[in-house]
Amino acid sequence: MPEVVCFTSVSLSYLDRARVLAETVKRVHPDWTLCICICDRPHPGFRFDPDTEAFDRVVWVEDLDIPDLRSWIFKHDVVELCTAVKGYLLANLLDEGFAKIVYLDPDIAVFGSLANIERLLDTSTIVLTPHVVAPEDHEQAIADNEIGTLKHGTFNLGFLAVRNCPEARRFAEWWRSRLHQYCYDDVANGLFTDQRWCDLVPCFFDDVHILRDPGYNVASWNLNRRPISFDTDGNILAGGVPLRFFHFTKVNSIGQIMLTRYAGGALGAFDLLKWYRQRLRVHGVPDLPAHYWAFGHFEDNEPIRREQRLLYRHRVDLQRAFPDPFSVGGHSFSHWYAHHVAAAASQAA
Repeated sequence: MPEVVCFTSVSLSYLDRARVLAETVKRVHPDWTLCICICDRPHPGFRFDPDTEAFDRVVWVEDLDIPDLRSWIFKHDVVELCTAVKGYLLANLLDEGFAKIVYLDPDIAVFGSLANIERLLDTSTIVLTPHVVAPEDHEQAIADNEIGTLKHGTFNLGFLAVRNCPEARRFAEWWRSRLHQYCYDDVANGLFTDQRWCDLVPCFFDDVHILRDPGYNVASWNLNRRPISFDTDGNILAGGVPLRFFHFTKVNSIGQIMLTRYAGGALGAFDLLKWYRQRLRVHGVPDLPAHYWAFGHFEDNEPIRREQRLLYRHRVDLQRAFPDPFSVGGHSFSHWYAHHVAAAASQAA
């Protein structure tokens, strides 16, 4: 069995990003096993052929043996689901015997060797990267990056690495349990999907390495401290050190705004963004509808609203009454909601 496995988690609408990740990981580490978990179901007009993909292994969410799967999925939006499965897959890969396991978000591209991660895992149980590694000195940056980190978590869980040992398995079991029950975007109540939980990792587990090298997990929110440049040989640098991987999070929304704000007039970051968008076009999924997600609607194709997910999430009685909340018909969650919630709201209006 290969020593290192690298895994990621996506819906099919993020497959173009995952393909760029796979392309860049395989270019730098062809010996790594690459695994993708797909939290989705195929669209009828789109044929997904694992044999034509760069991934060595494809796992569907149904393969993870998650209890009460349909009910559990319904409680999550697409981002929450794609992060909630990470604990399950990590535990499974540890059970399979991989010596070293690396998680990378699908919207990451690898630009340099990650051999140092492998070396760190010779002695460390868990490796984490902080969102920021230096104090800010401007009010806007403090608000965006330091206060933002306090809200969303000290460590960016677009990256995680563990060594297969009893302490790592203890971590995986704990993280899997917490993500099963509490992997929600609920910042007001102290939760931000899988990230806030890992604030506790250095408190609970031994041999945790906090990787503060500015070349790892470079992103729009830390560019002001890690400007992108090129040396005379054309190598990409971040904050003057070799760039290892760049996290292209939300490049078409808030990430673009943050990149513009913190890249300043330097062209390096925009050169990377131009390259990334070109690779996304190469790896696009033209037969898939925009923003497709199979679990985003009921079986009759009616979109599921967030308030419906939240109500179901917080009502154990509804979970027991409707174990498959995606179904439709006389005895279904959607029918109950229409007659007890939507109708009452309409009368009140």
